[in-house]
Amino acid sequence: MSEPLITLPELADSLRNCQRCQLSTLGRTQVVFGVGNPHASVMFVGEAPGFHEDQKGEPFVGAAGQLLNELLQSVGLSRADIYIANVIKCRPPNNRDPEPREVETCKPFLLQQIAMIKPQLVCSLGNWATQTLLERKVGITRVRGQAFYLREFVLFPLLHPAAALHQGTMLQPLREDFQKLKKFLDRHKQNGATPQQVTGDSGRTPQSEPPPSIAQQMDLFGS
Repeated sequence: MSEPLITLPELADSLRNCQRCQLSTLGRTQVVFGVGNPHASVMFVGEAPGFHEDQKGEPFVGAAGQLLNELLQSVGLSRADIYIANVIKCRPPNNRDPEPREVETCKPFLLQQIAMIKPQLVCSLGNWATQTLLERKVGITRVRGQAFYLREFVLFPLLHPAAALHQGTMLQPLREDFQKLKKFLDRHKQNGATPQQVTGDSGRTPQSEPPPSIAQQMDLFGS
């Protein structure tokens, strides 16, 4: 991955008054760029800001954020350890799903964030984040709780906390997802290594297990 031409704060400042898509005129209060440790080894990516996020300017500060904090604690992480961002940086009206052109407009900035932070593990929350980063139309229920080895990072899809709040039957599966994440983190922390990320020709072809022939020492919890 090449070195970014600008810094993370400079990218955030350049998007402060973004007018690149229709969301800039549909009632947003502010751009919600992202927050957390700029050198995090673990990054979480959600869908889009909601009402509380739009008001405060930070991702995951409403009810879903409170649940996320609880889940992070259950796996031995805190918000100080990680970086959190969304695919979409502005709140869609009435919290509707993002439209494809909005995703395509914002996606390059998410990829820039990942390139600058250089996380070794990216946890995608829900369908939109997972499909955006895998570059495949795949349902979250099919891939949740699995590790996919991409070129730049390991992707670990999880159910979205907001979905679990809206559908109570999803809360236990969400907790199970985070326990799978904990086992993944504990295993690689104990081993002191994770396999090198791999890709196919497209650069985004997911593989649930890395070929053993290219395993390489990597510190998942390095600075």
